[in-house]
Amino acid sequence: MKKYQYRFEKVLMYREQQKTETEIEFKEAVHAFEVVATQLYELLKKKEDTLAEQQEKMMTGFMINEIHHYSRFIDSLEKRIAVTQQQVMQARSKMNWFEGKLLEKTLEVRKFEKMKEKDHEHHRTEMEQLEAIQLDELATLKFRRRENGW
Repeated sequence: MKKYQYRFEKVLMYREQQKTETEIEFKEAVHAFEVVATQLYELLKKKEDTLAEQQEKMMTGFMINEIHHYSRFIDSLEKRIAVTQQQVMQARSKMNWFEGKLLEKTLEVRKFEKMKEKDHEHHRTEMEQLEAIQLDELATLKFRRRENGW
């Protein structure tokens, strides 16, 4: 019986390798997104805490110098927040792009795996038919030998 050999095995392996590389890139993009999103959260939290502290000090009273200091610090935080929001949007976009690419690669691999399954099933059926033909031939030969007295 002939051993099964998938004719597109190398293509399948190449596609699986591409999928694995894309998975790694996607995971890196997710990690980068998480890092920059965490930075944004921390900046927003810092701004919220600073505003609350400023409000608290306004109630108790504080110097004009301190008001200017808080104002400049909050402006600085708002600028950093705006920059970080852009970075979050870019990281999310990159992450979504890699997610789409990963889905595409996964579908490609699945198509080749499905083709392999069908090809293997076809090969198995062919081998069974060939075996049945060979068994028929053997039975016919045995029958003829008995008939002819061999």
